[in-house]
Amino acid sequence: MNSGFGVFQEEHEAFRRTVKQVVDRELKPFVRAWEEAEEFPLALYRRFAELGFLGLKYPEAYGGTDAGYLYEAVLHEELAKCGSGGVAAGLAAQFTIGTGPIHLFGTDAQKRAFLAPAIAGQKIGAFGVTEPDAGSDVAGLRTTARREGDYYVVNGAKTYITNGVRCDYVILAVKTAPEKGHKGVSLLIVEKGTQGFTVAKKLKKLGWRASDTAELHFEDCRVPVTNLLGDENNGFFQIMGNFAWERLSLALGAVGAAEDILEQAMRFTRERQAFGQAVAKFQVVRHRLAEMATDLECARQLTYHALKLHAAGEYALAQTAMAKKVATEMCCRLADQALQLHGGAGYMQEFDIERHWRDARLGPIGGGTSEIMNEIIAKQLGL
Repeated sequence: MNSGFGVFQEEHEAFRRTVKQVVDRELKPFVRAWEEAEEFPLALYRRFAELGFLGLKYPEAYGGTDAGYLYEAVLHEELAKCGSGGVAAGLAAQFTIGTGPIHLFGTDAQKRAFLAPAIAGQKIGAFGVTEPDAGSDVAGLRTTARREGDYYVVNGAKTYITNGVRCDYVILAVKTAPEKGHKGVSLLIVEKGTQGFTVAKKLKKLGWRASDTAELHFEDCRVPVTNLLGDENNGFFQIMGNFAWERLSLALGAVGAAEDILEQAMRFTRERQAFGQAVAKFQVVRHRLAEMATDLECARQLTYHALKLHAAGEYALAQTAMAKKVATEMCCRLADQALQLHGGAGYMQEFDIERHWRDARLGPIGGGTSEIMNEIIAKQLGL
């Protein structure tokens, strides 16, 4: 089935085949063990760096390949087929939210100190926005950074931070002018080991178990002013700018995961025998699979449309929000339907579908909830 929508060229498809080989040989055979351990080896970052996967959209001056967003889009899709949302999320965070803001807003010195080693797999990055009392409401952040000479003194807490346990630095959203609301937010790069910065705990999750997720605490944590990303009090707009690619990445990952889900459902129903024939021979099952394929294709084309606009340099806010909402919700539906088609087997950890079912549920929550996506779309409609 031709689904490229005029976005990907042969060179992108060749890259897709390369990524698929890596996923099939170096990730899939070990996913179950990593899920049980609730972490994957740090060596995977270095391996992805060797393959050039961590710097696809970043300049060669900092160790990237400057290949562009379309190559990274392919990587998101294929990585999501590894069978573990946690592995995909932990690795993808390194080349999206853990480095993107530095690429977009950092100085040359900051890029050499943090972006370059992250692309090389030598440093792990994280992005700290969400707090116990502030998730979608970025303007409601309570973590503060008070200027004292050449330092900011940071106090507060962050939660649900992907790669937070093992990160070497976190890009932290803080209030530098609390009285200004969303116009008083800034981004600081805070290095692990800075006095006052502690990992409070590693969080247990329904899904994405192979990725570490942390609660972080900051108590009188002194961060050099030179670690400020961009202009002071401009962090809200920086976060919103970074959200565009993060949300599109989540949509692409949902499309990739849904492809794997559909493939597993088709394979199982073809092999499973009931009442003297393969389950897939029953009309109700064939029609369910047809509906699932249609649901996937609709989400894929909307996501590719948003991707095409993004790659062309357009700030496609509404289309990106639509893609993120539609694709992640579609993935949840397909995972649930595929589990049902597996019957009792789908409820067993012996089959990967139960993990897909757990992992997919974060899609409509992380990176901005579906409700927030609806609000963005409504505003773009002038409502």
